[in-house]
Order: sequence, then structure tokens, then C-alpha cells
Amino acid sequence: MATPAAPEGAAPADHRPALTVEELCFASAMSCFEGWLKMDPAIGPRTMSYVTKFISRTLEKTHNLKEVRETLSRSVEVWVWLTKSFAAALPSLTTRSIGPLQSLNDPEKGITPQESTALITKNYTSLKEDLQLLIKLMHIARNLLVVPEPEIPQDLCAAAQFDKMLYQTITLCVNVTSKAYDGDILEETARHKLSEITELYKKLLITCLQQAHNWIAKNDRNKMSFWCAVLFDDESGEEQQDAGAQFADFRPDVAKMEVQNWIERNSRMCDKARQLLVDYQRNLGSRGSPPGNLPENSVLSWNWMPHVRPRADDIGEETKITPQWKEDEQDKFEQDRLYGRVSREVDTWWLKVRDPNYDEWIISMPSVEKAHQLIEGCKLSSLNRYPHSFRNDDQEGSVHSAEDVQLPEHQGPEGEIRDDRHYNLPDYNDDMIEDEDVDDDESYGEGPMSGLLTEVPNILDPKQIEALHMIVKSCILDSAGISLSRAGENLQKTRCRMFLSLECGRSLLREILVFIAVWEKSEQSLIFQLTTQIVEAIHHSALIPFAWQSLRIPKDIISPAQTVLLRLVNNMFRTRLQDPIQPGSKGHLRDIKLLQFLYIQFRTRIVPECTALMHLQAQIRNETCDPVDFPVDSWDMERAKDGLQQFLDLLMTVNEPIEWRTCLIQWEAVFDLLVLLKSLESAVPKKPMVDLPDRSAHRRPPPPHDDDRESHDYDSADPPPPPPPPPIQEHAHKFPWAGIKGQILHIIAGLLQPEAGRSGPGNPVVQKQILQHNGIISLLNCCVYDDHNRFARERVQICLKWLMDGSAEANKVLHDLVAVSPPPNLQPAPDASGLTQPVPLRVDGIAGEVKVRVKSNNAQPGSSPSSSAQQQQHHPSAAYQQYPPRPSSAASNESGITTNSNTSTSSSTHDHDHLSSQAAPSASNNNNNNNTHTHTHQPPARVHGPAPPPPTPPSALTLPSLASPLISVSPSDYERFTKAYMNALPPLHSAATGAPGVGGHLNHPMMQAVRNHGGRPEDLFKDILTLADEAARLAIGQPPFVSPSGSGIGSGSGSGSGSRQRDADETEEEDFM
Repeated sequence: MATPAAPEGAAPADHRPALTVEELCFASAMSCFEGWLKMDPAIGPRTMSYVTKFISRTLEKTHNLKEVRETLSRSVEVWVWLTKSFAAALPSLTTRSIGPLQSLNDPEKGITPQESTALITKNYTSLKEDLQLLIKLMHIARNLLVVPEPEIPQDLCAAAQFDKMLYQTITLCVNVTSKAYDGDILEETARHKLSEITELYKKLLITCLQQAHNWIAKNDRNKMSFWCAVLFDDESGEEQQDAGAQFADFRPDVAKMEVQNWIERNSRMCDKARQLLVDYQRNLGSRGSPPGNLPENSVLSWNWMPHVRPRADDIGEETKITPQWKEDEQDKFEQDRLYGRVSREVDTWWLKVRDPNYDEWIISMPSVEKAHQLIEGCKLSSLNRYPHSFRNDDQEGSVHSAEDVQLPEHQGPEGEIRDDRHYNLPDYNDDMIEDEDVDDDESYGEGPMSGLLTEVPNILDPKQIEALHMIVKSCILDSAGISLSRAGENLQKTRCRMFLSLECGRSLLREILVFIAVWEKSEQSLIFQLTTQIVEAIHHSALIPFAWQSLRIPKDIISPAQTVLLRLVNNMFRTRLQDPIQPGSKGHLRDIKLLQFLYIQFRTRIVPECTALMHLQAQIRNETCDPVDFPVDSWDMERAKDGLQQFLDLLMTVNEPIEWRTCLIQWEAVFDLLVLLKSLESAVPKKPMVDLPDRSAHRRPPPPHDDDRESHDYDSADPPPPPPPPPIQEHAHKFPWAGIKGQILHIIAGLLQPEAGRSGPGNPVVQKQILQHNGIISLLNCCVYDDHNRFARERVQICLKWLMDGSAEANKVLHDLVAVSPPPNLQPAPDASGLTQPVPLRVDGIAGEVKVRVKSNNAQPGSSPSSSAQQQQHHPSAAYQQYPPRPSSAASNESGITTNSNTSTSSSTHDHDHLSSQAAPSASNNNNNNNTHTHTHQPPARVHGPAPPPPTPPSALTLPSLASPLISVSPSDYERFTKAYMNALPPLHSAATGAPGVGGHLNHPMMQAVRNHGGRPEDLFKDILTLADEAARLAIGQPPFVSPSGSGIGSGSGSGSGSRQRDADETEEEDFM
């Protein structure tokens, strides 16, 4: 290879070119500033005022004048002066801020934060002046890189080794700003000085990150140099070696040597930069003129020094090379040159830790039976497992958790058997958690963290840290238009793999993710969008499974960083809905594989762990376990809930496209959702809308006795009574898991919906899965009002609509539930005045019991109770006065939903409130007329029967809302409610005339079923089934069923006998079957 010389066509420069005014002023100012820092020669304050003025003017011109910026950016002297100034300033700043330089590398010689505070306050004036000048100089260096040809100043900056000063400046800023200074023990003046100096260091750190971003922009060699400097941290070498045993035997020292060899092979600069460097070295460097020689110990020095033998590749060859790895080659540099790629160590590591399904389907989804075993095993060991890890030593390196399955050959989760490789599922056994030496604090990464940039997210706020995220994105994001190397290597993906292969990179990723949670950044913020792009780059390299595993904390079910990663993946998938990827493409298949991995984690870890906690809550609720034995605190429960919420949010997103939804159906996602639903039902009591006030608290105390007044007199000077204690935090075993049921029901409804473009019937596969796992009872139990999960009842209605639509088996199950429910006996005999005895009722949404007296409007003065009861028996209209139909959205909306899939549930809620507001005053007036104290509740309420029995296992039928009467309303009020409610529904054609309208509503058999059920709760629930049956008939085009009496389906009115009513019911059941 020939000795480097000036590029062809360039005129040799035998003399120093003339400098511009800006170059002269800046060079003079930098010469004086270096003397000021080194105190050789001594510079006075008057000279420093001129230095400050020249630097400020130069900064202003580089901001505003493009010509000045381009001229200074091509001046080698400017870059050398910048390097020398920072080289002189950093030792001085370090000594005046955090002690001598030798104390930085020796923790035993380091100073305490208190000593550092004393140093900063002592040298406050000089530190402030120097930091302000250094911030301006770094601004100038940043601006000089914003030119039409940025590769020229980028090469000059690297030749002058200003990038080395940049790293050292960042290190100093991090060391100063990350110290835990105790400002409470300082006086106001010292605290102000410390705060001002810290803010100046932060500004210098921000400018350094901005300059670094400009230096690496569109320059692969500079990116690789920066990545090598910040990731291969010399101080974390031992940690890297320890991590290598855990993460596929990665050798950081070998990888670092290979990266450095690649940088040297690609050290050729652009021709214009080489010419400028050669001219400078010939005219100034060789003569010893200020600012001095260029560095000679750099891999780039052959570009300007003729006597240095270059080892860079000849970029003139446009032919592609084929990577060859010669194991017997003794020369490491030659071995790497033949390989052609950046690092074989990184490539080998990536092949071991990438998604096992990268090339073909290797890992399949664990079966429902295996998931059930995991859940039961987790429940048995739940008391002893926390806070330690549940995984075996041989499972730590696994990025998938799957069952002992064999490898499918087919490209899909349901493929055929191929060989015997597998990943083990976690075993929840007590012998795995006997080790009590696990340090929880270490699992959270407390203490000094490795890496130059790892501490930056803990120092800067969201507005200040943007440059850091842009640096990471610029180094690893594989955007469109990225060209490949001569060896066919995508350097962006290679740097992404380096990012996760090293402990410094993984620590930085963890801090970047947690940063979003700490600052509660929204999806619209720039930081969130940049982090999403970083996660997208990791996804392109199939390393999200590995990143997920590396972010895991043994103490938590799901760590905060994993929760944020899920949120970012969810946002990434949400963008696919707006800009979908072609089905069957490589990107689409990569998304499916990522979704499979995440759902494996959901099934094998998240659901069993959360279910185990809910199982303990249920045991404590049933008083079979002591609350003291609950193994986690409220903070851990909140983390578990956040992670579960993010998983459910992700499932809600992927439930929308038909391709992803099909995968969830094939994996039987309904099983996991129903397990969570049943566990929540048994673990958490439903929260009422309002709590009944304590009547004893409103009673006036008895007046004091005259003999006791003197003994109870107090002096007016006595202090007032102490304030009430602060509210006690809810115990962890009472954690409500608020909002989880609503998400689960939303997903189930999405899985049940019919195919695209059709209004029915529901998905038959999901219907069968729900019935197989006994999910109907779990859905019905969610109908009772729960303030922790508002609008759960309305979501259940949608689920029941698609579940019953087209499924005869589901309808039969609901009929069987009605058949086994006992009829209520809640109507006591009235007295002579027509008033019944107070009946304790349960009002849905209100805690406790409400005692209500019901007065019959047909009772005449002097009539006997028997005559009143007989009159009610022969006149069905009297049923409205005792047991009016429930204004249940389940009943009413069942008719509306099954006829029109787009019907909103808001109308049912509105009319429900209207009926409740009428019912409450009615009951109140009746009770006030009889001097009986009764509560009147303003919020909407649904009334139930007596208090339900103690909590039962989830498999038991608990339907308190289906066997309870309501506070009575008059027939006129009920008729007004019926008309208002049915007008809010989509038009139904009349059975007689077929014309839409209000009359059609009221004459339709579905409407008659609601209006004529006679007030009995069991009849009402039968009518719910009848309405669903009628909707199914309408969907398949059959005529509506009319009872033999001609009064409509389920009619309970008229003067017919009880046998006729039984015949109608039997006929209805036969037709339904």
C-alpha cells in the first residue's frame, strides 16, 4: 500500500494560508484562555474580559453567519485549540469540584459529597467563570459541525482528538451532578452556590451530548468509535466477564479488539480533510508553531503523516467480499480483515440469543393443560416464593418460557414435531426458593452503574435529555436507505447487537425505559417517540426477547422497565394499524413471532403469578389465611397491576386486526382471561357506589344531667382537640386490581365478534372455548355493580350478545342456570293498613341493606290482608306495585344488542338513572306517610334481595342480582320508562303491522316479554333468555315466536291459569332447544 500523499489535483501548499479575522480573534482568545487555566503565563482579569468578549462574538457568528461557520469548521487550528483548551481545563475543574484526578479511579481515595460541596462553595467564583466559557466553547464546537459537508469537520475533529476531550468532559459532568448533595445542612448562600454550579455542569453536559450527536451523524466510523468508547467501559470489565457467563459466553475484551481493528481498517478520511491536515502538519506542526503538532498515536495519523504505515482497507475496490473466518490465523488483525465484518464475537453472540423462531418456528405455545399446572403449582408455593426468583439456574439464560414440547417443523405455532430441543417451563416448587442470600437491593441496580451514559437519565429532565435518545437512535435504528458494507453487513444492526451484548448498553436501556415511567411521558412526547424507535431497532434485530429477559428483576412479577417496554411495543403495534404491513411479509412474520413470545410470558409467568396473589387474597378474605402472611407490599402489588394492565392493553391492540386475533384464538387466550376473571371475583369484594351512613353517628347525645354539668366544665384556655389521624393506607391483601375486569371483558368481546363485514353470529371457536372453561358464570358475576370496574355490566352485555348469537349450547346453559335458581320469597304478609313489614333489600351499588316497606295501591281501608293478596293474584297489574321489572341493562339491552350490533349502551344507562330517580321518591313517600325511617339514595341503584352468603369458590353460581326485587314503582312510571327506553333503541318492526316506530316497539314479542313478566326476578331472567332467542331467530330470518295465548313470548299477564303459563314455558324451551 502506497505512502499517503496529497490527493491528486491538489496544489501543494508551501506556506501558511492567510487567516480570516474570525480565525485570528478566536486563536488569540484560545491562547490566552490556555494561559489562564495553566497560569503560564499569568493572565489578569482585564485580559480575560477580552477573551470572554472574543469567544462570545465567535459563538454569535457561528450561530448566525453561515460563511463564518464554514470557515472555522475547515480550520485545523481551531480544532487543535479547542482540544488543548479542554485538556487544560478538565484537570483544573476536577480538582476544584471533586478532588484530585487520581481519586477518580481509586474509590478509597475519593472524597465524600460533603467534602465536594465544600470544594465547590470555596471555588465558586472561578468555577462559574470557567464553566461559562467552556459551555460557549462546546457550543462553538457543536455549531461547526452543522455545515453542508459535515464529513470534513467531523474528520478534523477526530484528527485533533477533540472527541477524547468530549468523553472526559461528559465523565466529569456526570461525576459532579450525580453526587447526592445534602442541601438541608447548608445555609442559604452555600445552597445557592451549589445549585448554580450544578446547573452549569448540567448545561455543559447537555451541550456535550449535542456535539456528540452532530459528530456521529451519517458517519459510520465515528459512530463505531463513540459506541466503542461508551460501551466498552474499562471500569466494568469484570462485570462484563461475569455477565458473559450468563449471556451466551460473550467475551467483551475480544469484541473490543475486533471493533478497534475494524475502526483501523476503515480509518481513511475524505480527500478534503486529508489535504487540510497535510497542509497544517507541513506548515505549522513540523515547525513547532502554535497550537502544536497533531497527535501521532492515533489510528488516523497515517492520513497526514507520510512515515506512518497505513493498515486501512483500499476503499477504491468496489467488489464485494465474502467473510472468511480462519481459526488457525495467528495475526488477529489479519484474521479480522479476512472476516470483513465488525466483530465475529458479536455475531456469534447474536446467533445464540436472538429469537429462537427467527429462521423457523422452534418454540410453540404452551398448552392450556400445562398452563393450568403452572397456575396450580404457583398457588401452592405462593407463600414461600416471594421475594426471590422462581427460576432454576439452567433457566436464567432462556429467553422463552415454554413447555416441554418438541420442535415443530411447520412454519406456525401448530406445526409438526421435528426434534427434541425445548425450553423448560418454570417449576413453582418450594425447594427452588430456599436460598435466602438473594439481595433484593442488588436486583434493582442500586449503587454505581456501569457505563459513561448510564447515569445521564438520572441527571437530566425530559427537555434536556433529548440528545441522548437521538444518539442511541442514530447509532442503532435501521431506517430506509441504509447502505450495506462491502461484506454485506448492516452496521446499524451490528451496533444494536453491541448495544445489548454489553452490560453498559443494557444498563443504559434500562434507565432509558424507566425514565419514561418516572416522568410519566405520554405517547405524543418526543422522548416517547424516540424510545419507540429504539425499541423498533431492537425488534428488527430480533432481540426484544433477550432484552425482556435482561430487564427482569427477580423480586417483581414484571419489572418497571419491562412494563415500559410493553407499552412501547404496544405503541409500535398500534402504528401498524394505521400503516399495516403486508400479510405474509418478513416484517409481518417478525411481529407475529414477537407477539407469540410476549404471550408465552403472559401465560407462563404473569397469569400464574398474579393468580397466586389473588388466590392469597381470596384465602384472607375467607379467613382461611392470616393477613400477616401476605408476602408482598402495596408497592409490589401496584407494580404487578401495572404490568398486567400493559399486557392487557397489548392484547386489546392486537385483538383488532384479524390476523393477530386469529393467533389469540388459536392460542386459547380465553382460558387465561377467564382464569384472571375468576380469580378477581373470589379475591376482591365489589366496591359499592356509595356507603350507607352510620345512623348512630347522627343521633344526638342525651342532654347532660344537672348534677354533672359542673364536673364537665372546661377552661376556655384548654387546647383544641387533636386533628384526626391521616388516612391509613390500604393493606396489600386488599389491593383492588381496579380496571382489570373491564380490560378482560373488552378483549373477550373482541374475540367473540363475528368475522369482518358480518353482523353475526359470534365466533364459534371462542364460544366453544368459553363454554369449555365454564366462562358464562364468570361473565354473569361481573353484572353486579363494582366501583373498581365501572361499566363492566355493559361490557358483559356485549360478550353475552356474541356468545348467545348462533350458539345453541350457550343458550341451553343459560336456561339450565335459570332452572336451578330457587324462587325468592321476599314478600311478607301485609297488615290491616296495607303496609308490609320492613324488608331488608340489597341495592346494587350501595353497601349494606336497606329496609323498605311496600304499600299496595289496591288495598282498600278495612280490607283484609287475604283479600288484598287474592286481588293481586287475580289481577296481574298489581304485580307492578310489588315487584316491578328491573331497569336492567342486561335485560333491556339484550333485546337492543341482538338486533343491532351498533347499539350504544349509553341509552340504557340514562333510562336506568331515570327510573331509579322515580323509584327512590316513591319508596320514600310511602315510608314517610307511615313514620318509618328509610334512606333515599340519589345515585342510580339496582336493588337485590337479602345479603348474599359468604364468598364461594369461583366455580359456584353466585347470582345475587338475578333473584331480588326492586323498590316498587307505579304502572304509569313503568310505562313511561318503557317507552323512553325503547325509543332509544333501533326500530323494531311490529309483529302485527311490520311498521317501525314506538307502536312497533311495544307490540313486538320481545317488548312484551319485558313488559309482561309480572315482576318476578326468575321470570325476568327467563325473559332475558327469550330476548336472546328472539334475536337469534331474527338473525337467521325465522318469524318471531308467539305463545299460544297470543300475548307474546313469556307472557305472564291475562286471566289464564297457572297450567297455561307452564305450557307456554315448556313450549318456549322446546322451540329454544
